[in-house]
Amino acid sequence: MEELQIPENTSRNTHHKVAELVLEDMETMKVLDIPCGAGAFSFRLLKRGKEVTSADIRNVLMFDHERFHLADMDKPLPFQNGEFDAVVCIDGIEHIENPFAFIRECNRVIKRDGKLIISTPNITSMQSRWRWFLTGHHNKCKSPLNENKPSPLHHIHMMDFPKIRYILHTSGFRINRIKTNRIKLASWIYIIFHPFSFFKTWLVYRKEEKDDHQQRVNRKIIKAMFSRPVFFGETIIVKANKQNDLP
Repeated sequence: MEELQIPENTSRNTHHKVAELVLEDMETMKVLDIPCGAGAFSFRLLKRGKEVTSADIRNVLMFDHERFHLADMDKPLPFQNGEFDAVVCIDGIEHIENPFAFIRECNRVIKRDGKLIISTPNITSMQSRWRWFLTGHHNKCKSPLNENKPSPLHHIHMMDFPKIRYILHTSGFRINRIKTNRIKLASWIYIIFHPFSFFKTWLVYRKEEKDDHQQRVNRKIIKAMFSRPVFFGETIIVKANKQNDLP
C-alpha cells in the first residue's frame, strides 16, 4: 500500500500504543475507527491487513476509502449489531455531549467478547491535577472554551479514570489493560506527591464507602489511579472486553 503522510492530530505516540493493543489480538479483524479524522490510524491498520471501517461527523480523510461512513457519536451509530471485532476511539469521547450513550452504542456494534479501546487526555495525572489546583483548568483544556463558537473540536467532557471505568463497567465492558502514550520528563517531578496523595485517597475511600463489595472495587480503582500510566501519563489508553449485551 502506498505510503502517505497523514497527520495524527493527537498526542505523540498515541497511535502506536493503540495499534499495539489492537494487533496483539490475532482474531481482531473487523475494526471501527471513530472518530477517524484524516485517517492516519485507519491507514495504519489497513497496512496491517485489518478490515477497517472509518467514521466521523464529516469526511476529511486524506485517502480514498470505500468503507467510510458519516456518523455522529452523539447519535445512534449507522452499523449493525455485533458488526465489529473491535471499536477504537482515539481522543474522541471528550468531545461529545453524551459519552454514556456512545459507549452503549459501542456495546451494540461490538460482537460478544469483542474489544473497545479508548484514549483521552489524562486529567487524573498529578501534573494535570496540579494545573487544575492553580488555574481551575486541566491539561489539554487550559482555558475556557469559546462559547460563541461551539465546535466539535472542543473538549467538553474531560474525564478522570474513575469516571471512565464507571461508564465502561456499567455499559457491559470490563477494563483489562491501561496504558499511556508517554510519560514526559517533567511529569516525574510530581513523584514527590505520590505517597501523600495515595494515603489521603485511601483514607477518603475507606471513610466514605461502607459497602464491602464496593470497598474491594475501590482498592482496584486506587491501584489503577496510582499506577505509572495514570499517575504520570499524558494520555490515558484503556482496553476493555465486552462482557454482555445491554437490554
